[in-house]
Amino acid sequence: MRRDPPRARGGSRNLGQVSSSDAPVVCVSTRGGPFVGVAPTVIRRRADKMLRHLGLRRVELSVALVTDEQIRELNKTFRHKNKPTDVLAFPMTALDGTSLGDVVGASTLLLLGDVVVSIDTARRQAARRRRSLLHELTMLLAHGVLHLLGYQHGSDAEERTMTLRTRELETAAKRRAEHRRT
Repeated sequence: MRRDPPRARGGSRNLGQVSSSDAPVVCVSTRGGPFVGVAPTVIRRRADKMLRHLGLRRVELSVALVTDEQIRELNKTFRHKNKPTDVLAFPMTALDGTSLGDVVGASTLLLLGDVVVSIDTARRQAARRRRSLLHELTMLLAHGVLHLLGYQHGSDAEERTMTLRTRELETAAKRRAEHRRT
């Protein structure tokens, strides 16, 4: 039996994208913030670029930026691990047996799911890896999105695939908008 995480509410700040029918919908909420050095609008734009890169235009994604204490509670409740983690993914739609092509061609809005990222853990990991917090958050967001799409890393082959796809999404998320001259 699948248990769904509680949706962010009360005291949360939601930044949603109002979109046309051909654009992904990305909502970013912060719980326990605002967090210094973290701009939810940048996270939303990067998630949008990832979804577009994957060809996912008719999907809705929720991203929650939380503290270690909040993610520890979710990790304890849903994974029975009483410790904080960097990212959790809660798919809203079971994609087992569904190809990415079927999702890309969906005619109705598909609730992809929730990605929950601990800003505290991301900050520590970024310092340890000697990279910016935004770089770390982008990697964790890509990792979470891939989990929503059914990617796993239980074997060496799955780990290699997930790492390559994560890097691909990181690159897509960092691209600047291309401006065409008329």
